[in-house]
Amino acid sequence: MPLPVSPRRNGRCAGLTSVGHNAGLSRDLSDPAVRRLNSPAVRAETAALWAIAWPILIGQLATVGMGVVDVAMAGHASAQDLAGVSLGVSIWHLAIITLMGVLMAVNPIVAQHVGARSVGQIPHVVRQALWNGLGLGLLAMVVVNLAALVFNSMDIEPQVRAVARQFVLVISLALPAFCCYRVLYGYSASLNQTKPMMLIALLALLLNIVINYALVFGNWGFPRLGGVGCAWATLLCVWFDLAAMVWWIRRAAAYRDTQPLTAYEPPDGAQIRVLLRIGLPIGVTYFAESSAFSLIALLVAGFGTAQVAGHQIALNFSSLVFMVPMSMGLALLTRVGQALGARDMHAARFRAWHGVGLSFAAAMVSAVLIFLFNHRIAGAYTSDAAVAAVAAHLLLFAALFQLPDAVQVSTSCAIRAYKVTRPPMVIHMTAFWGICLPLGVLLGLAPGWLPWHPVQAMAAQGFWIALVVGLSIAAVGLVWLLDRLSLQWLHAASAAR
Repeated sequence: MPLPVSPRRNGRCAGLTSVGHNAGLSRDLSDPAVRRLNSPAVRAETAALWAIAWPILIGQLATVGMGVVDVAMAGHASAQDLAGVSLGVSIWHLAIITLMGVLMAVNPIVAQHVGARSVGQIPHVVRQALWNGLGLGLLAMVVVNLAALVFNSMDIEPQVRAVARQFVLVISLALPAFCCYRVLYGYSASLNQTKPMMLIALLALLLNIVINYALVFGNWGFPRLGGVGCAWATLLCVWFDLAAMVWWIRRAAAYRDTQPLTAYEPPDGAQIRVLLRIGLPIGVTYFAESSAFSLIALLVAGFGTAQVAGHQIALNFSSLVFMVPMSMGLALLTRVGQALGARDMHAARFRAWHGVGLSFAAAMVSAVLIFLFNHRIAGAYTSDAAVAAVAAHLLLFAALFQLPDAVQVSTSCAIRAYKVTRPPMVIHMTAFWGICLPLGVLLGLAPGWLPWHPVQAMAAQGFWIALVVGLSIAAVGLVWLLDRLSLQWLHAASAAR
C-alpha cells in the first residue's frame, strides 16, 4: 500500500501520517528478506518516493520549458537579442543554482521535524529561512549586477552588450522573490506536498509564453523590448511563483499544523547561522559544479563551430535526462530526513540505498536509450551533418555519464538529509576542480606548455572523458560517505538503546 501524500486527514499532517505508516515495516528493515525487490517494504517505499518525485520532475520540465521559450523568442527577435540573452542567462543561471543550494538547508531541517512530530518548531525554522532567503536575494542582486560589468571588457557588438546588461539589471529584481519561493518550495516538499509546485510551474510556463509574446515582439500594444522582454517575463513569472505559493500555503489544509505565514517574527541570528552552516557548503558545491561546466564550454569554444555545437547538444540532452535522478534525489532528501527525525535509523539507511538504487536503474534505462538512438537524438537537434556527427559521438559518452551522475546526485541528497554538507562539498570540489578540469585540459587541449605530450588533443571528446571520470570519482566517494554515515548513525542509535 503506498504511503499517503495527500492533504491532512482527521487533523493530521500528511507528512506525519506517512512517517507513521512506515514505522511498522521499518522495524524489520535489518532483515535482508524484507529488502527483496518484491517485498512490501520495497514496493511501499518505491510508491512513496515516486509520489513525491514525479510532481517535482514535471515542475522542473516546465521550468526548462521557460528557458526554451526565452531562447526561441529572443532568437526570432534578432541574432543580437539572442546573443545578449545568452550572456545574461549565463550569469542568472550561475546565481540561482548557487542560491538554490544555499537555501536547500530548510529541507532536511523541516523533514526531520516532520519525522520527529515536532511540528511546533517548523514555523520558526521557515520564517527564519525566509529572512535568510530575503537577505541572500538582496545580496545576489548586487553581485550579479557587478558581475555584468565583465561585458564591458568583452569584444562583442555594442547592441549585444546593451541587451546583456539590461537583461541582468531587470532579471536581478527577481532574486529576492526567487529565494523566498525556494524556501517555501523546500518547506512544502518536506511535508510531501510537491503537486502545488508542479501546478504553479505549469501556470508560470503559460504565463511566460504570453508575456514573452507581448514584450519581445511588441504585440497587443506593448513596447517591443526584444531580448530584454525575456528578462521582464522571467521577473514577472518568478514573482507569480512566490505569490501563488504564499496563496496556496495560507489556504491549503495540508499546511495548517505547520503554518509559517500567519505570524511575524524578527530575524533570529542563531537559527539563520544554523541554516547557513548547512546551506553554504551545498551552495559552494552547486557553484563548483556549474562553474566547471561553464568553463568547459568556454574551453571547447576554441575547437570550431561543429565541436561547440555538438558539445552543447550532448550537454543539453544530458541535462534534460538528469532531471529524473535529480527529482528522485530531492524526494529522497525528504524521505530520509523524515526517517531520521523519527529516530528510525534502519528506515533511513534503507530509504537512502533504495533511492540510490532507483536512480541508478533510471539512469541505466536512459543510458541504453541514448546509446541506441544517439544519431536520432542528434538529428532532432540539428540538420547540419558535421554537427550531428560530433553530437552523436559525444552522446555515447553522455550515455556513460548518466550512471555516475545519477549515483552522485542521489547519494549527495541522502547525505544532506543527515544535515551533513561539508564532506560532500569536498568530494565534489575534488572531483570537478581537482580531477575533471585538469584531466579535461590534458586530454582535450594537450597544451604545449607541458614538458611532454602524452596524448594528441582530443577536443570536446577529451572533456567528456574527463567528465565521466570526475563524476565516477565523485559517485564512489559519496557512496562510501553515505555507507559510513548511515552505519555510524545506526550504531549510535543502537548503543543509545
